[in-house]
Amino acid sequence: MSQLPSAHGGDAWVPRSASLADELGSVWASVGVASEVGPLRHVLLHRPGAELVGISDPAPVLWHGLVDPLLAQAQHDALVATYRQLGVTVSFIDAGDRATPNLYFARDLFFMTPQGAVVSRMASAVRAGEERLAALALARLGVPILHTVHSHGTFEGADIVYLRDGVVLVAHGLRSNHEGCRQVAQVLRDIGLEPVIVDMPWGTGHIDGGLSVIDRQRAIVRPHHLGHSAIAVLRRLAYELIEVPDERETAGGMAINLVPVAPGVVVLPAGNPITQRALERRGVSCHAVDVSALMLGGGAVHCMTGVVRRDQP
Repeated sequence: MSQLPSAHGGDAWVPRSASLADELGSVWASVGVASEVGPLRHVLLHRPGAELVGISDPAPVLWHGLVDPLLAQAQHDALVATYRQLGVTVSFIDAGDRATPNLYFARDLFFMTPQGAVVSRMASAVRAGEERLAALALARLGVPILHTVHSHGTFEGADIVYLRDGVVLVAHGLRSNHEGCRQVAQVLRDIGLEPVIVDMPWGTGHIDGGLSVIDRQRAIVRPHHLGHSAIAVLRRLAYELIEVPDERETAGGMAINLVPVAPGVVVLPAGNPITQRALERRGVSCHAVDVSALMLGGGAVHCMTGVVRRDQP
């Protein structure tokens, strides 16, 4: 019998043998994402509030126009209701008086891997600190945080796209710099995925402005916004690429700023009939939600939806 105390390896010591992945659903919450189209189970949103009041100039807060606070809240509530009707659990970033005008774009603040979250580091000074609020919300939900982008790295969660066979697009551009992409790619490699860093064209934002995966091997793309390197990866993986049918809807209506809730089932911004018909002709089921007031902040359904859990497609 050992004379060592249990804390130092004595007889009562029991080593922790399970991996982090094995502990999801017990020690940690049941979370994880490895696909853009697997059945959507849990999302993290922020309901906009008083932080929208009193803004007279949209430019310093990165908005396209002034957002009506009451209409924005009503439209956000309708988005939440749509997710719940589709069987998705909705949690919220509860920021109180620390909320900032862009906090409702929750997708940017983190992204989920199969084993836990990577917390962003926002590229613009006006959004600095939003990631801290997201990290607090994730911790309260029991989500393991694998990495927080640090040093001089910047990275935003909307610059990640999961593809088939473990391939993950990591988009380098205005919002996500070389150092941020390097850190994120290393985390993905460490858990057995295959990150591919692709360059975004000058003058674009996140990769989700040019690419939305809508089914297991089907995506809708805006080629000039997406860039050659990303399209080459999609073609290598034999994705069917649907080019946006109407540029006005894509640019003004954010028509492909959508969220799949299952393979071939999407929630998308209302007011884009040409794009919606094009998707429906290809068998995609569309749930349109009016987010026009919220879009004046510079994003739509995809930008507002932080994904916590998807099942395998």
